[in-house]
Amino acid sequence: MDAVAGAGQLVGLASATLLTAIFLAAVMRRWRRRQRDAAPEGGCRVVGGDGDDRTDIIIVGAGVAGSALAYTLGKDGRRVHVIERDMTEPDRIVGELLQPGGYLKLIELGLEDCVEEIDAQRVLGYALLKDGRNTKLSYPLEKFHSDVAAFIGYFSVQLEQGTVTSLLEEGGTVKGVQYKTKSGEELKAYAPLTIVCDGCFSNLRRVLCSPKVDVPSCFVGLVLENCQLPHPNHGHVILANPSPILCYPISSTEIRCLVDIPGQKVPSMATGEMAKYLKTVVAPQIPPELHDSFIASIDKGSIRTMPNRSMPAAPLPTPGALLMGDAFNMRHPLTGGGMTVAFSDIVVLRNLLKPLRNLHDASSLCKYLESFYTLRKPVASTINTLAGALYKVFCASTDQARNEMREACFDYLSLGGVFSNGPIALLSGLNPRPLSLVAHFFAVAIYGVGRLMLPVPSPKRMWIGARLVSGACGIIFPIIKAEGVRQMFFPATVPAYYRAPPPME
Repeated sequence: MDAVAGAGQLVGLASATLLTAIFLAAVMRRWRRRQRDAAPEGGCRVVGGDGDDRTDIIIVGAGVAGSALAYTLGKDGRRVHVIERDMTEPDRIVGELLQPGGYLKLIELGLEDCVEEIDAQRVLGYALLKDGRNTKLSYPLEKFHSDVAAFIGYFSVQLEQGTVTSLLEEGGTVKGVQYKTKSGEELKAYAPLTIVCDGCFSNLRRVLCSPKVDVPSCFVGLVLENCQLPHPNHGHVILANPSPILCYPISSTEIRCLVDIPGQKVPSMATGEMAKYLKTVVAPQIPPELHDSFIASIDKGSIRTMPNRSMPAAPLPTPGALLMGDAFNMRHPLTGGGMTVAFSDIVVLRNLLKPLRNLHDASSLCKYLESFYTLRKPVASTINTLAGALYKVFCASTDQARNEMREACFDYLSLGGVFSNGPIALLSGLNPRPLSLVAHFFAVAIYGVGRLMLPVPSPKRMWIGARLVSGACGIIFPIIKAEGVRQMFFPATVPAYYRAPPPME
């Protein structure tokens, strides 16, 4: 921890955010320009063929994970070929928050200057609001440099477009990719290792994993202008009915508001049902400081929707290929942990690849990189489990026991001290310990039972308490099972944990 804190002290004043890595785009443009200059004339080009060692690694996708990975591997001396489907500026409503734990990983990757010279907002913690009450949860940053915080903003990368249509396989080993340029030209690219980072809509993941995508809810996104949050420099989680509402600053003049709607269907915008729902159901639950701007944003009509996906990591180890980012693993965006997991994964992979100079032995490399799936678990499983569990706890329910758990969670976090610092350290990625997560989760359940037993226990209250504990088990145990009990809690017992690099030629 002290070593990480020391790294944080190297960072200059960061008043802007992660997300628009202009220098990174310039590096990639230079790579792509060299590749174009070296390409033969004709209607079909082959990049990095069997007898050509120009490319070490192909990366499919130049989003947050793909771009940071490309820069990191390129800086380590790898020759990287990046193929991105759509180079227009992404118009997204999630993927805007980088937690402090993710920022520390950014420092490890040498990308800390990505947070400079952009109008972005430092976030120092969260505020929970419920039924007119509120409590503030600050990140436990006492052991870190004062510049360590969460950051919010947008990511922009400029690269040549190309849509990867398939992986090129030979004898069960991925040799490269086939892709189509914006002009329609069909190309093939070869490399010893292909890393697929093509996002939540990946069309390649089925070859490399067993995807079980769940869509528990949808976000309706709006941008609020000319207003101030009740607690400046804090993300706000409103425990509304039927599910949470998130508000956080995305620039010095704008606030993002994300309204969660359970299920996969949202009211129609074309018929006006969405505007009616937001004004009649959601607006009365919005803090007074934001209410007028919320209504104005609805009337303006700039409403975006997107499904919230979760997908546990279930890799199918394949020689010559690897999955990363949202193509590999997703969690509910309630806690804003996606980029933290992505950067943590990149650090793990970078460290595994660093001692290797030859990537051509696909079978040995695949066996060695199986350790990636175990080494990533402490951070990934903690953030994934917390996101899924918190979403279910924060949703309103007709079940009295579930509502008691929700109330207990709010009151537990309001106690302050270790009761708030522990959970917020888990959420921020500063303390990625699965056992600590489980301990706090069941501490909330026990706290809820204790509240029910006061002042005098009754058979009804005892029954509700029993159902509260049972419901808590029903929330967290399936998530833990999907993450993998052994890898999550006992990674050192997994043989791949100790796998050594393959011998050098």
